[in-house]
Amino acid sequence: MVHLVIVKTPPLLLHWADESATQAFALQLADQPALGQAFVSLHGNLGAGKTTLVRHLLRALGVQGRIKSPTYAVVEPYHLPGLDIWHFDFYRFNDPREWEDAGFRDIFASPGLKLAEWPDKAAGVLPLADLEIHLQVNPDQSRTGALQAQSTVGMALLQTLQSARPGGEGGAV
Repeated sequence: MVHLVIVKTPPLLLHWADESATQAFALQLADQPALGQAFVSLHGNLGAGKTTLVRHLLRALGVQGRIKSPTYAVVEPYHLPGLDIWHFDFYRFNDPREWEDAGFRDIFASPGLKLAEWPDKAAGVLPLADLEIHLQVNPDQSRTGALQAQSTVGMALLQTLQSARPGGEGGAV
């Protein structure tokens, strides 16, 4: 699947005071129809909340049972009625040949939602993300999320999220 590249949008800055605010954001993101065909990259230091956000998003989409971090497996697939999801964690990704050997090119070319933590570790082989989410831990342990669209799919997601955010708790910074 190829998404047309657009000029990067200014980031939408969001503040999540606690994990319940992160969960509320995940529920809102899960409601976006464009998400089902998106590639979302998640950036941030260890402990920034990437996996937590993905777990809340997967639950909001309807994934049941244990949601494992793909840190060692690199990818965990989920199959829901009408939606395939792949959760990648490239933290331990070292060899671009793994990309071909594991069939990741085929996964990224297929329909469905792709979520990737540590995408910088797979730079050069990963396609451009539709939506980038940069997470940062604040001194008070709250989180700031900077969302930036890089395609028409990402722009649709960002516009819908932005129009639904009146500000306040869990809203725009």
